[in-house]
Amino acid sequence: MKKLSYFLITALIAWSCSSKDGYTIKGKIEGADNITFYLQKREAGKAVIIDSAVSKKGSFTMKGGEIEYPQIVQIIAGDTKKRTSFYLENSNITIKGTLDSIQVAKVTGSKTNDEYQQFLDSYTKLADKVVALYSEYQAAGRSGDKEKIAGIEKQAEEIENEMINLQKEFINNNPSSYVTPSFLASLADSMEPSETEEMISKLDTALLKTQEMIAVQEMLKAQKTVAIGQKAPDFTLNDVNGNPISLSSKIGSKLLLVDFWAGWCGPCRQENPNVVKVYNEFNKKGFDIFGVSLDQTKESWTKAIADDKLTWTHVSDLKYWGSEAAALYNVRAIPANFLLDETGTIIAKNLRGEELQNKVKEILGN
Repeated sequence: MKKLSYFLITALIAWSCSSKDGYTIKGKIEGADNITFYLQKREAGKAVIIDSAVSKKGSFTMKGGEIEYPQIVQIIAGDTKKRTSFYLENSNITIKGTLDSIQVAKVTGSKTNDEYQQFLDSYTKLADKVVALYSEYQAAGRSGDKEKIAGIEKQAEEIENEMINLQKEFINNNPSSYVTPSFLASLADSMEPSETEEMISKLDTALLKTQEMIAVQEMLKAQKTVAIGQKAPDFTLNDVNGNPISLSSKIGSKLLLVDFWAGWCGPCRQENPNVVKVYNEFNKKGFDIFGVSLDQTKESWTKAIADDKLTWTHVSDLKYWGSEAAALYNVRAIPANFLLDETGTIIAKNLRGEELQNKVKEILGN
C-alpha cells in the first residue's frame, strides 16, 4: 500500500498551463490579512524561494518573467507553514480559498488544470474507497481479525492497481501534457524498463527536459542494470561482526535471494516470517539468502535479526537510505528482493508471500 499515500497527496494538487507572457498569480485567501506569501520550488533537492507578496485583506499578486516549462511549486502562507501546491507556468493563475484549508484551495486559469480535473473525477472515487478501507483496516487490526485484514489488503491492492491503470491511461492519452511527467515519475520505479521506454518513446519531446523526465531517464539507466536477465552487480558490505562479505562469494547456490530490508520497516518485519518459512523449507535443497539492511544502528539491526530468527548471512553499511547497495540496485522502497540463479543472473524480483514460496518450489521442487 506504499503508493497510496502519494495518490492521496496528489489529489490535493492543482495544475496550470502555458502561455508566452510570463506568469501572474492572483491569490484571494480568506483569513490571511497582512501575511507574506512565498512562492517556492525545489531545485537540486533544495527548497528555493522565487517570489513573495504581502496580502491585503487576503489578496496578493505575484508576477514573473517567462519560465521554460511548467513546474510544480508551492505557495506558503508566512510562518504558518500552511501551503498549497500547483504547477507554475506562463499563464494567469488564480488561487482562491481559506487560510485554514489552503491545501485544497481552488487553482484556475489553465487547460492543464482542466485535464487534471478530468482525471481526478475518476480518481477521487477510488481515493474515497481507500479512505474507507483504511478505517476498516485499523478496526480489524485492533480486533486481531487476521482474515478480515487479509481481505482488506487484497481489496487495497486491487484499488491500487486501478489507480495505476488510470495513470497509465492518462500518460498514453496525453503525451503532450505537463501532468504526464509527474505520473510517469511515480510509476517508473515499479515498471519494467521496457514498459517505461515504450511510454517515453510516445511522449512529446518537449517533456523530456522537465526535471521529472530527466529523473525518470536516470532511474531507467539504473533499472536496466538490475533487470530480469541481467547479472547481479557485485558489492561488498560488512556483516554483523564487521567482516566484509561480497555478494559474489554467496553466488553458487541453486537460488540466492538478495533481500533488502530494515529493522525499522514494518512491512519488512511482517514479511520476515514468510521468508523464514521458505528458507527453512528449501535451504537444504539449495536456497540461500543474502540480507542487506538499511538500518542506521547496529543495535536495532542485530535485534531485529534475533527477534525475527533470521539465520542467514546479513550485511549493511548502516547508512539508511544512503545505502550504497540499495542505490546500486535502484531500491527505493523496502522490502525489495532479487532472486538469482546459480550463475548470478536475476530471474525474478520483489517476490512476497506465496509468490516467493511458489517460485522457489517451482525451481527446486517439493
